[in-house]
Parts: sequence; structure tokens; C-alpha cells
Amino acid sequence: MTLDPKTFLYSVDSDGVATIALNRPDRINALTFAVYTELRDTFRAIGDEPGVRAIVLRGEGPRGFCSGGDVRDIIGELFARDMRGLLEFTRLTGALVHAVHSCRRPVIAALHGVVAGAGAVVATACDVRIATPDARIAFLFPQVGLSGADMGSAYLLPRIVGLGRATEILLTGDFVPAEEAHRIGLFNRIVPADKLVQEATTLARKLAAGPAFAHAMTKKMLDYEAHVDFATAIEAEAQAQAICMQHPDFREAYDAWREKRAPRFE
Repeated sequence: MTLDPKTFLYSVDSDGVATIALNRPDRINALTFAVYTELRDTFRAIGDEPGVRAIVLRGEGPRGFCSGGDVRDIIGELFARDMRGLLEFTRLTGALVHAVHSCRRPVIAALHGVVAGAGAVVATACDVRIATPDARIAFLFPQVGLSGADMGSAYLLPRIVGLGRATEILLTGDFVPAEEAHRIGLFNRIVPADKLVQEATTLARKLAAGPAFAHAMTKKMLDYEAHVDFATAIEAEAQAQAICMQHPDFREAYDAWREKRAPRFE
């Protein structure tokens, strides 16, 4: 299939790096019902999209990556919904985060300015977060009378920063500045604003040049092993690695080493 998004910018370069750019800069890239739906469908499909080997997710405009759900276009309508309608919406938002987190391709978030609410959870669902010094992230839900555990945040965040820090962040809804987010591991690195897209794309290209099958297996194991005991994890990795050893990329890496050349992974 060929993706034809309407609610955000999408491109794929010759190195196999797809770039998804949220494109509502006047609203700090706030998410609407349409954006939630199309982003969910895109991330569900992009793992099998021909030519895509890594993904960069970023936001257009100077003010920020994403300010969360659009108050004007979403919140007002939610007040008119019954329980079934509300659950339909909350399941949609969670499905987007699940699609990002479970995407077979590595996903790099390029973050600047405001990273808030749903935008914070989507960023957390990515595999790596690269941010500018002005980036600040907040899981704002308690500040609007909602649980901090939204869209999978109570699953994802403790696995990145630990339970104690995650509890404070999700209870207060306060913004965490870039330096602190980097110190606690929520941001992988901080780079100058004019280097953000370049740094994210460079990492994505490095991963795109690597073994896509093995990268997908690594992501699968990282998620699976969060739920099992150590002995089960060791056995799962033994089986996963044996499967990878049957893949042509394993032979290609050996042949490339023997022939003193760069490997050409499938």
C-alpha cells in the first residue's frame, strides 16, 4: 500500500527514513478526532510499508511538538457524549499510542517546545526521544480533572523513569523541563534547536541501515520481557536469537565481514 495522509505531512527519503510531521502549528499541533484516527491507521500500516525502515515523528512550527488534544475541537464535543461515546474516544486515543509503541520500525521523536497531554504520551511511546533545550513535557491530565493514567502513560512512563518519578509526574501534571527530563532518562539527548531534525534523521538513518528484522525482534523482546520473570526472559531471548540466526541478514553480516565490506541487510 501507499500512505496518503491528509492530516499531517509525510515523506520517505532514499535511505528508508519516513518523516511524519504534525502540521497544525497555529494550534501547537493539537490533535483532533481526524488526526488521532489517521495517525493510528498510519502507524498500524507503516511497519509493512515498502521502503520504510525507520521513522521520525516531529511537529511543525516554533511553539512545540504537540499540545495534546484540541480543547476547542474535542473537549466541547465530549461533554455531549454518553459513557459509550466517551469510551469510544478514550479507546481511540489509546489505540494511537499502542500503534506507535508496537510499530515494527524504530520510531524517533524529535521534540521541541511544548510536549503536553496526548502529545507527551505519544512521545513516550516512541523508541527514542531527542529534544531541544526549550522542550518541556507534561502529562497534563490531572490539571483538567482527569487521571494521570491516560492512553497508556501509567504503563510506559514507569518503565522509562521508574515508578517513583512517574508517580509524581502523573499526579501533578507539572511540566518537566528538558534538562530534568534528560537527567531522569525521559529524553535520550538534548541538541541545539537548529540540529534537532538533523540529529533525529541521522539516528533514524543509522537504524534504517541496520537489520530491520532484528530491530523488530529487539522491540518485541523489550515489550514482552517487561511482563515475565528472568528465566522466562532468558529462554525467550534464546528462541528469538535462534530465529534471527535463520534470517538472511545473519549470513549477510558474516559474508560482509569476511569480504571486508558494509553489510546490505534486507
